[in-house]
Amino acid sequence: MRASHMSGVALPATLIFLFVTSTVAQAFQAVDEFEKEPILYSASSPENRVSALKTRIETGDLTLARTPEHGYLPALLEALDVPVESQTLVFSKTSLQMRRISPRTPRAIYFNDDVYVGFCQSGDVLEISAVDPKLGTVFYTLDQHSPEKPVIQRQTESCLVCHSSSRMEGVPGHIIRSLYVDAGGQPLLSAGSRTVDHTTPVKDRWGGWYVTGTHGAQKHLGNLVIRGRDVEEPVDNSEGQNVTDLKFRINPNRYLSAHSDIVALMVLEHQALVHNRLTKASFETRQALAYDEMMRKTLDRPEGTLLESTVRRIQSVSERLVEALLFVNEAKLTEPLKGTSGYAEQFATQGPKDDQRRSLRDLDMSTRMLKYPCSYLIYSEAFEQLPTASKNCVLQKLWDVLSGTDLSEKYSHLSQDDRRAIREILLQTKSDLPDYWKI
Repeated sequence: MRASHMSGVALPATLIFLFVTSTVAQAFQAVDEFEKEPILYSASSPENRVSALKTRIETGDLTLARTPEHGYLPALLEALDVPVESQTLVFSKTSLQMRRISPRTPRAIYFNDDVYVGFCQSGDVLEISAVDPKLGTVFYTLDQHSPEKPVIQRQTESCLVCHSSSRMEGVPGHIIRSLYVDAGGQPLLSAGSRTVDHTTPVKDRWGGWYVTGTHGAQKHLGNLVIRGRDVEEPVDNSEGQNVTDLKFRINPNRYLSAHSDIVALMVLEHQALVHNRLTKASFETRQALAYDEMMRKTLDRPEGTLLESTVRRIQSVSERLVEALLFVNEAKLTEPLKGTSGYAEQFATQGPKDDQRRSLRDLDMSTRMLKYPCSYLIYSEAFEQLPTASKNCVLQKLWDVLSGTDLSEKYSHLSQDDRRAIREILLQTKSDLPDYWKI
């Protein structure tokens, strides 16, 4: 799931080749690491929402209806509880079915808290990824041409080449990019590329994506198609701002929604980062503990003790997860953002609320994404099933920050009111918090 920005400096073809080669080499190196004990990514059986659906279809417990226009897409979204309002549209040729993608025929992405679905017009497959508590992101395809029963297949090598690089913490994950794209949908890589998450300034986001919604005088790179092969800075994207209707750019009747909602894009970018950090915390902790156990036996060390290096590894990866959960370095909004699809309203109705009707899914979208800047993914199965050592470390760090024990500059974006509100919401809505949270 991807598309990003540019420095404006043209890179020689040789450097582009070296960059791509290096990226692929790094991806294979990362794959080699998590294919070993204790992760065994490809050899392990997934247990996630898509694998459960796959079993139900194969046993005949569930059937999916197929439509002429969209194949199994509507039925799949309903079965996985993925809202149509989440639709975002990316027109850069940066995915499995790139020959189907162009500014006239963008790829649609739909998502909820733990599933992502990609759809291309006349595509051979639906592209699916699920957040698996033990394996991180697991990739699947669903055959769009199977007339009797849909066939869901797990994919590994073909997806991992792009979806396990250093841009995704070196684990199976998602990448969202912003880049300049020509009229055929080809990324203009010589103009640069940027990975996007909630720390990325709005002005650098959404190159290669359609964006519907209003955002005042803030600029972004969405809805922009470069005519020709050269990018001349500064780029005039005035026609791409505050767009609420895509009918002159695409045929909206070919999609389940006419929108590529700006709020949905914001949420997508945030949760892709957190999902990658959750996977990294899980893998790194399990790998550190496995190495520590091997060294304990080698050195005949007593049980119940950990090497200082093991403790540091777990603490480091846990703190990086906390930084993502608490929106450290979140890009500031200077004017309100408002979507067009109803996604904001749908998103806010999900999840638990405290006795004041406050929720971690309450949106701000005026100065920042969430009213209470702590990720709603703290309720996810991926968080719940973190290794105990990492989860304990994360909860301790969260408590230190939210209680005011940790007042370091890194977390200075959280006011005393923010910390108190997040703490109160979690105490009422998350049942498995340690006792020291309740003092």
